[in-house]
Amino acid sequence: MSEQQEYRFQVNLSGMINILSNHLYSSPKVFLRELLQNATDAITARSSMDPVYKGKVSVEIAGIGEHVTMTVEDTGIGLTEEDIHQFLAMIGHSSKVGKDFLANETSFIGRFGIGLLSCFMVSDEIVVLTQSAKGGPSMEWRGKPDGTYTIRKLDTQLAIGTKVYLRCKADSVDYFEPAAVEELLFYYGALLPYPVTLVAGGQQKSINASQPVWFAEPELARGKRREVLEFGSRLLAEPFEDFIPLRTANGRTGGIAYILPHSVNLNARRSHKVYLKQMLVSDKAENILPEWAFFVKCLIWTDELQPTASREHFYEDDRLQSVRDELGEAIRDELVRMGSLEPERLQRIIALHALPMKALAAEDAAFLNTIYKWLTFESTYGERTLGELMNEKQKIYYTATVDEYRQITHVAAAQSLLVLNGGYIYNNQLLDGIAYLNPELELERLMPEDVSLSFTDLTMEEKNSYYDMTRLADVTLQRFRCHIQLKRFKPSELPALYTLSKESSALRSLEKAKESSTDLLSSVLGNLGASFGESAYSTLYFNLNNPLISRLFAASSKEMLPAAVEMLYTNALMMGHYPMSRQELAVLNQGIVRFIDWGLSANAGNGGTSI
Repeated sequence: MSEQQEYRFQVNLSGMINILSNHLYSSPKVFLRELLQNATDAITARSSMDPVYKGKVSVEIAGIGEHVTMTVEDTGIGLTEEDIHQFLAMIGHSSKVGKDFLANETSFIGRFGIGLLSCFMVSDEIVVLTQSAKGGPSMEWRGKPDGTYTIRKLDTQLAIGTKVYLRCKADSVDYFEPAAVEELLFYYGALLPYPVTLVAGGQQKSINASQPVWFAEPELARGKRREVLEFGSRLLAEPFEDFIPLRTANGRTGGIAYILPHSVNLNARRSHKVYLKQMLVSDKAENILPEWAFFVKCLIWTDELQPTASREHFYEDDRLQSVRDELGEAIRDELVRMGSLEPERLQRIIALHALPMKALAAEDAAFLNTIYKWLTFESTYGERTLGELMNEKQKIYYTATVDEYRQITHVAAAQSLLVLNGGYIYNNQLLDGIAYLNPELELERLMPEDVSLSFTDLTMEEKNSYYDMTRLADVTLQRFRCHIQLKRFKPSELPALYTLSKESSALRSLEKAKESSTDLLSSVLGNLGASFGESAYSTLYFNLNNPLISRLFAASSKEMLPAAVEMLYTNALMMGHYPMSRQELAVLNQGIVRFIDWGLSANAGNGGTSI
C-alpha cells in the first residue's frame, strides 16, 4: 500500500491582494471603510466589557505627495500578542465569529478576517501599534504584501486601543488627500454613534458631529422635514423634495426612503445605502426593497442582515426577504396615510411616478382603492386622471391591449364613446381591479367588435340596392375567413374597420405561427385551427358615409370591386396594427401593381403619356 502524504495550501499574498482589488472590492477606497469597521468592532468589544465606556476614532494625515502617511487610531479593545498571531497573520480567521459565522448573531460588522488586507491596495506596508484592554505589553506588527510580517514588544506602554499606520503607494496619493479622506469618512461613518475626527494640515475636523434624533425612531422624521431632506441630499448626492420613514416591526431595521425628484424607467436599478451597526457597508444594495419601489433611493440602517465577504451586498436569505417585505409595507402604508391625510402630497407623487404607483396598486387592492381616482390614462377624451373622467358622468369603457385601442379610438371618439387605453403595462389589470372593487362605477371592458353596436344600419331599400356588390365583396374575402358588412358610422374619413372575435384572433395567431413552424408542428397547429369552425370569422365593416366606399359599391364595375375590397382589407389590417400573413402580403403587393397598371392604362387611353 502506497504511503499517503499530507500537504498544506500555500497562499500567494500578492495574488490574493490582486483578487481583492480587482474582483472582491469595487474600489481601493474601501480600505478606509475596512479600517473604520475594524475600529467600530474594537470599540463594540470594549463596550461589552465596560458599558459606561465611550469610544472614539481619530484619523490623521501627515506629509505631502508620495511621502504622505495616514494614521487611524481607535480606543477600542486592542490586541494581545496571541490575538496578533491569530487574527492578523491568519487570513480568513476573524476574532468576531464562531464556527457558523453566517448563521449566528453577532454585534460585529467584520466577519471574514480579510479586511486589513485591503490596505495593501494603497500601501506597501501596514504598521499596527496596539495595547490590549486585557493587559500585557504594547505590541507592534508590521506586514508586507509579500506575505512576511514582524512582531515586537514595545518598551513603552501605549494607551488602550490600536493605531494603524499606512504610507501611500506612488499611485495612491489621491486616496490620501485630506479632502478625499474627509469625504470618505463621512460617506462611511456619518451614522456612527461615537465621534470620528480628522486631523490634517494642523486642523481638526469633526466628521459626525451629532446623530439625528430620528435615527432611532424614523417616524420622528416627519417633524424634521428640512433636516431630513438636507441630510439625504448630502449622503446620496442628489436633491430630494419628499421622503417616507421606514421601520420594521422589530425595530432592528429602519431608514428613510427619499422620493426621487424625476421619473424613472421601469428597468432602472436603484442603489441604496445600507448601514450595518451604523457603519456603511453597501452603497449598491439593489435587493433590499421590492421591485416596484424603484422610485425611491434609501438610507437604511440595520443590525440584522448578513453582509457578504466584500461587505458591499447582503445574503439573499429568509431574513432579507422578511426585511424587504416589511420595508415595502412601510412605503405602502405611508402612501395610504398620505391618501387619507395629505391627498395633494400623494397626488404629486403619483403624477411624478405613475408607473411604480401602478405597480404597487396592481399588487395591493387596498392601495389601488385609495389612489385609483388619481391614476392617469390615455383616453378618447385625452390624457386625464380617472377621477376627472368619472366627472364626465358617462359610461367608461377600456380596451385590453394597445392595438385594440388603436383600432377603435377614432371610431369611438367619433361616436362620443369614452374609452381608456388599457394596453400599457398594469393598466388592464388595474382597470379590471377597479371595476371589481367598485361595482357601482360604470366601467366596462370594450371589445373592438362592440364598437359596431353604435353603427347605423342600412335601410331595406339600401340593402336591396347594394345586395349584389355586398355578396361579391363577401365572397372575395371568404378565403381570409372575413365577413363583409355595410354600415354608416363616424368618422366619415374612415373607409373601413376590421374587427376580430376572440376565436378569430386565436386562429389568426395560430396561422401566423404555422408559417414559421416545422412541418410536424404546422400540422398540429392546423388541427387546432380546424376546431374553431364558423366562430373564427372576422368582420370588415365598410363605411357608406365615406365617399370612396359609396362610389365603389354604387359602381357597376364588378371587375374592379374584388381588387378594391382586397386592398381595403389589407389597409384595414395595417390601420389596426395587425400582423399580416404571407397570403395577405401577397394580395397587398398584387393589388398595388394592378391599380398602377389600371391607372397607366386609363392614362394612355385618355391620350396621356405612359411611364
